[in-house]
Amino acid sequence: MSSSADQNDKPALPGWLKVGVVAAASAFAGGMAAAWFYRKTLTRLRQEAEREPQSNPSDDSADEI
Repeated sequence: MSSSADQNDKPALPGWLKVGVVAAASAFAGGMAAAWFYRKTLTRLRQEAEREPQSNPSDDSADEI
């Protein structure tokens, strides 16, 4: 006869899957923390990019020789 503890055991997740989930969560949390920390800088950069006129590389005559 098998014990009731053996029947209630769920299959464990493989170790590589646990490590992958922890790594993904850590990367996501780190990215969010960096975005929050540099939010003012990112906003300034975005505003500067919107102010600058978009230049088309094919319009630059200086590249043509």
